[in-house]
Amino acid sequence: MKIIRYRTKNRKPGYGWLLDNKVGPIKGDIFGTYQRGEAKTSLDKVQLLAPVVPGKIICVARNYAAHAKEHNAVVPEVPALFFKPPTAVIGPDQAIVLPPQSQHVEQEAELAVVIGKAGRWIDLADANKHILGYTIANDVTDRVFQREDLLWTRGKGFDTFAPIGPWIETDFNTADAIISCRINGDLRQMASTRDMVFLVEQLIAFASSFMTLLPGDILLTGTPEGVSKLEAGDIVEIEIEGIGKLTNPVIQSERVQ
Repeated sequence: MKIIRYRTKNRKPGYGWLLDNKVGPIKGDIFGTYQRGEAKTSLDKVQLLAPVVPGKIICVARNYAAHAKEHNAVVPEVPALFFKPPTAVIGPDQAIVLPPQSQHVEQEAELAVVIGKAGRWIDLADANKHILGYTIANDVTDRVFQREDLLWTRGKGFDTFAPIGPWIETDFNTADAIISCRINGDLRQMASTRDMVFLVEQLIAFASSFMTLLPGDILLTGTPEGVSKLEAGDIVEIEIEGIGKLTNPVIQSERVQ
């Protein structure tokens, strides 16, 4: 099932579900008990929002060996985790804003896991029980600040630096799905989820060994090689086989430095 967050002129932001390009409302808690209404509204009549409002965004560095190599970095022996702030989240078709103080911002196409059930010390064998579904994310990064700072908070944390969407796919196989990214139609990234160093279940078990995962938390699973500089006017399209496509334009901040 595809779960969306959306709004219309007559409806405040809320959850829904998608069936053959028709949208139906969801009443209740998508992380608990809910009911699906009839899917009768055309998808092109609604505005899709980021499919979840995360409490925290957990990211994994260098989880594809080829990406580590393109930055002359070693592949971690254990998952290297960091955070992005929830204020960085935007939804489909919303603009990635290049900050006035930035010199070199890049895209990072990633599979994102949406946590559906709280857990601490989650066993590897039980990890899938804590997943609501999967979506697409772009771990937008200011590469200069990432290299200059001791920690990556500034380089990863600007507003609009976490596009997510277009929906949560609850029926998805992570074993061998193609992740691709195109900038203005030109292919920049392409790899399979089978190339991940640490699998989704391993990442959930590891992260939950030192922090509680809560419903709505998002886990970004790393990016393949091929990251590249973004320019104002670019259109970023990230596609994951079995989920869909996330599209975001790139604009320059209007604020003077």
